Amino acid sequence: MISKNKIRFVSSLQMKKTRDEENMFVIEGNKIIKEFLEAGMRLKMLAATTEFISTLPAFALKQIESIETAGYNELKQMSSLKTPHSAVAVLEKLYNEEVSGSEKLAAALDCIQDPGNFGTIIRAAAWFGIDTIFCSNDCVDVYNSKVVQASMGALLHVKIYYVDLAEYLKNINNIPVYGALLKGEDIYNQSFNDKGIILLGNESKGISEKLLPFVTHRISIPKVGLIDSLNVGMAASIIFSEFYRKKRH
Repeated sequence: MISKNKIRFVSSLQMKKTRDEENMFVIEGNKIIKEFLEAGMRLKMLAATTEFISTLPAFALKQIESIETAGYNELKQMSSLKTPHSAVAVLEKLYNEEVSGSEKLAAALDCIQDPGNFGTIIRAAAWFGIDTIFCSNDCVDVYNSKVVQASMGALLHVKIYYVDLAEYLKNINNIPVYGALLKGEDIYNQSFNDKGIILLGNESKGISEKLLPFVTHRISIPKVGLIDSLNVGMAASIIFSEFYRKKRH
């Protein structure tokens, strides 16, 4: 059975400071853990029920440095969820800190604060073939457990970079920047390039004033109903879908 010290260590990784110091993060849930293993990722530690461990194939077991059995109470202490899954895993962070540009369509996020929104955006990006996201330094941490949970394994397919967005956008050359704004051109009446950056703003304030000068195309999702605004995760999904649809035709 897993020791109290290891339970405390996994629990401590819920804090960004510890994640940064240890260069590790936590993933939770049978499906996500198996997806990471199938992608060839190595786990530093797996804490799980004996039933879950018994379902893992031999190749997956070889990718795990330490396997610890854990019951419901132990998993609950390590989990960020009210009701824990059958397994919790620890692994090293995925991304190289060195920023590289994107030769294809990419997304940029300005001060996205809600972990669920961020995870949804990552998942939508992976679905529509967008493999790079540039985040302002005040965005929520990509390794926040709620972001990881909401992204549902999409972290394996999308590179995330934290940058000074104003500095980054200032230095790109001849690349269109599509800013999602409430007052912009109807997205369904626009044509788009295969290369560019889709810029999405903060949940309540939108795109910050300092980034607006870098927006070359102001786009908007037309409102039909009575509500005032869309959740940024939902808006991202709609915009990514339309870019993909236009690229196909």
